[in-house]
Amino acid sequence: MKAHPSSLSSKGGQRVAGSAPKSLSTGAGSSLGRREFLRATALACGALAMPQVVRGAALGLDGAVAPSERIVMGGIGIGGRGGYDLPILLQFPQVQFVAVCEVQKPRRDAAKQTVDGKYGNKDCAVHRDLRELFSAHADIEAVLIATGDRWHTPASLMAMRAGKDVFCEKPCTMTVAEGQALAETARRQERVFQAGMQRLSEANFVFCDELAHSGRLGRLHTVRAQILPWRMSTDWLPAQPEPDRDTLDWDLWLGPAPWRPYNAGYLGGCGAWLDYYDFGTGVAGWGSHTICQCQSALGLKLTSALEYEYPNNDNAEGYTAKYANGVKLVLSAGGWRGTCGVRYEGTEGWVSVADDYPKPDVSSPALLEDFDKVVRDYQARTQRPMHHIRDFLDSVRRRRPCIASEVVAHRTMTTNHVINISMLLKRNLKWDPDKEQCVNDAEANRMLSRALRAPWHL
Repeated sequence: MKAHPSSLSSKGGQRVAGSAPKSLSTGAGSSLGRREFLRATALACGALAMPQVVRGAALGLDGAVAPSERIVMGGIGIGGRGGYDLPILLQFPQVQFVAVCEVQKPRRDAAKQTVDGKYGNKDCAVHRDLRELFSAHADIEAVLIATGDRWHTPASLMAMRAGKDVFCEKPCTMTVAEGQALAETARRQERVFQAGMQRLSEANFVFCDELAHSGRLGRLHTVRAQILPWRMSTDWLPAQPEPDRDTLDWDLWLGPAPWRPYNAGYLGGCGAWLDYYDFGTGVAGWGSHTICQCQSALGLKLTSALEYEYPNNDNAEGYTAKYANGVKLVLSAGGWRGTCGVRYEGTEGWVSVADDYPKPDVSSPALLEDFDKVVRDYQARTQRPMHHIRDFLDSVRRRRPCIASEVVAHRTMTTNHVINISMLLKRNLKWDPDKEQCVNDAEANRMLSRALRAPWHL
């Protein structure tokens, strides 16, 4: 599905889609394998990005909210990252959570217990099938979607077509075609969409972007984005006996992905399924964050890189892409003291940050002297809070685009997807952001979409 021309801008300008008024590191030579690295940093790129308990005053929780003013919400995929998001949402008095959907019974039960415990009752409805959630709860206005990657776009499309606003965890899409469908559906349905690329709402990362925008680094020539060592296996795990359907609905767990026999190995902790082409998104595991930040720093959140240079290795270390303004994007697994790091280099200086940095690293201490003022000025100019979920809730009420809108998510993921295709084909690619195609490469263009297993569709 090609996005409507008015819904996307590849050259910057105003975004109109969904316009209803939205210290671990590993270098190229590290002995840590991808799976070990994933396990070691399972929380670092997600849960550690925000404190486990956020003080009410920091969220703007300033008094009771009348029932008529509450946002009625449901959740889909409430385990793992969803199990982190849910308690944060429940801290907001303007949120009334009424239902959860999860294909794994232990997670389903735990989510219900969390919601019921918050409200002191047993009213939270539970569903195994997301279709049941939509059909049974016309009162739900917004949904949290924190499933595995393969489900993010189909579930978001179903939600928006059912009239729901969406907070969807990242990576939001599996293909460029999914991103086009996401942006087009949000525009047509006039829905508010927020991608869980939360560093767009964190002061350290916002400050670095503002340094880049202000020209205090001079002319930018290189932006660096941290990734996990790249891997996209097409192997299968051997078949094991399936659990009973109520304990785990394997067919629904797979969803739109190709049929694969059940194996408990897919269901382990962070990263258990990420290495598999059918389920994961390759470089986008962290690139959905870090490439997003780099494109934000360049003022290019509404477009994607144009030239992609295969690095002649199997882990994407040193992968280089280039934007229309000539700035290079360089990918690396190492170079930071934490996770999801970025670095912006200009003719007059540089700035670098990763999760848990007290303040960004800078080429000159003078760059940090007005840190607080830069962040305050950003908030005054944009009216954005330094909290990603609050930005979503504010946008739902104000009917404005979110900071990580569906178009920002799509264009970020496009850069990630073209890198993945380049790695799979082991060759350089050129991208036309207006036509949303690789230039003169039919094989690469066939990889811009994937068939979805019936009955799921875009």
